[in-house]
Amino acid sequence: MNYKKITLLSSIAALGVSCAPEKVEVAKLPNIVIINADDLGFGDLSANGATAVSTPNIDKVASEGVRFTNVHTTSATSTPSRFSMLTGKYAWRVQGTGVAPGDAAMIVKPEMKTLPDMLQRAGYTTAAVGKWHLGLGDVRGEQDWNGNITPGLKDIGFDYSFIMAATGDRVPCVYVENSRVVNLDPNDPITVSYAKKNPFPDTPTGKDNPEMLKVHPSHGHDQTLINGISRIGFMKGGNSALWVDEDIADRITEKAVSFIKDNNNPDKPFFLYFATNDVHVPRAPHSRFVGKTDMGARGDAIVEFDWSVGEIVKTLEELGIADNTLLIITSDNGPIVDDGYHDESVLRLGDHKPAGDLHGGKYSAFEGGTRVPTFLRWPGMAKPQTVSDAAISQIDFFKSFAEIAGVEVAADEAPDSQSLVDALIGVDTKGREYVVEHASTFAIKQGDWKYIKPKKGAPYHAWTNTYTALNEEPQLYNLKDDVGEKNNLAEKHPEKVAALSAALEAIISQE
Repeated sequence: MNYKKITLLSSIAALGVSCAPEKVEVAKLPNIVIINADDLGFGDLSANGATAVSTPNIDKVASEGVRFTNVHTTSATSTPSRFSMLTGKYAWRVQGTGVAPGDAAMIVKPEMKTLPDMLQRAGYTTAAVGKWHLGLGDVRGEQDWNGNITPGLKDIGFDYSFIMAATGDRVPCVYVENSRVVNLDPNDPITVSYAKKNPFPDTPTGKDNPEMLKVHPSHGHDQTLINGISRIGFMKGGNSALWVDEDIADRITEKAVSFIKDNNNPDKPFFLYFATNDVHVPRAPHSRFVGKTDMGARGDAIVEFDWSVGEIVKTLEELGIADNTLLIITSDNGPIVDDGYHDESVLRLGDHKPAGDLHGGKYSAFEGGTRVPTFLRWPGMAKPQTVSDAAISQIDFFKSFAEIAGVEVAADEAPDSQSLVDALIGVDTKGREYVVEHASTFAIKQGDWKYIKPKKGAPYHAWTNTYTALNEEPQLYNLKDDVGEKNNLAEKHPEKVAALSAALEAIISQE
């Protein structure tokens, strides 16, 4: 497909105000696919230099488009980063956007403006497949798991959805398709509880039945036991609906591929948000991936994720629509090795560095927490084999896609998003003026400088082997010379601390 040349005027201002986007001139609106991995680090892929694991399908996308070195999630944990991507609004502006329990009410409310809703206005058919972890229903703990779960994803802009009810390590361990649990036997209803004490004494738990476990918890994760793995939370019933962990990647990839095939319409583009379970705990890759690396379950799960990417890419190419599809591969936050289970991932890590040369990881305000591997392929628009250092936040997908689709964005819609189409296609090498990161405390980057706001707390979390960046003193790093954030320059550059602190507080105070 040949596209008309993009003609963009100036980029949106640094702290931008909401405005109607410039129209991007393309021959036809592209399909848009976001593949969002879980807990995948910047250094986890061979496209970014990893040698202990091979990810040829992701490498192919990287070589055929733009490989980014400075794309960030807004937060260093799953729920808030996903919220921000889908709403264009920093999650920390909204109460209740921390890591969601398995029985959380839907955090993205029907009255909120969302990315899929915006694309529906442009004529897109929209879908969400895979991990959700943004809650369901109206009231926490009062979902009707045995009926129609409402509100659901159709109420926030998704025409179709096939999702994991919460996340892999939390009950209920079932799929939900278009607001109903899949394969549920009405004679075996589901009951879910997040009480402190097990209300279902006849259902086994990891704590009381360790002999039944095939993966043992390292901390927490010792409640209801399903498929030989104990979880967070208690559940009974729904046996015919329970997922098999080893089959999750196959099942959700199959659904994503089916959506693409079913919506291959030259007159109506589609948007697919495909959020994988890999490489989140509990890690139980399919047997055909076991042993593909020397790094145990986590390494093998990375290979499994790469396979999922390959299935999407193969489908687009076989249907002849790859040239008219904007494909983004990214992750919801930085890496974690032990996040609650003994799966040999720590023991067998070897010389592999999940965050590459970055410091910290999931749960951390250091770069490893939010700087994530990201690749974009858009044939005819994004130049192949481009490496971009442009500063981009996932929150910017909203207004960038709006510009591509020619949708006018209201002043109260996606208030923290910026249109960065030039940066996404590799033309603009700067991107955002400021990138804001959040993980217990706040950080802000401008160019090579990064400031971390002081906050009291443990600088190191032993359970997860995470350096949190919490410190009662201000921190300032020059990432050009110190990407590992080892040398705090705050005392040497008080004027830079003052300037970045003021810029951060101005952003935080915006409504």
